[in-house]
Amino acid sequence: MTLPRTPEVERALTQASTEVGLAEYYRDCVRPILGTPRAAWPRCCGGGCEPCAETLNAVARRTHELLGTPDLNDDTTGLSIIG
Repeated sequence: MTLPRTPEVERALTQASTEVGLAEYYRDCVRPILGTPRAAWPRCCGGGCEPCAETLNAVARRTHELLGTPDLNDDTTGLSIIG
């Protein structure tokens, strides 16, 4: 599941990508993360990937901040708080 492609989400994703320095052509890599519980977000493998999972996660976190929505799950309860 991912957040819908609304103008609001697109603006937030664009702004977050710019702030973090993620190239436009990698934005689609962030979309699935936006609808995934944080515990399931990708982790850096240390292999020098481009883009690094940490960069994608930073964009996802900032997108949620800009939208005023918390990450998909509250890490302490595991309960969905979006949707």
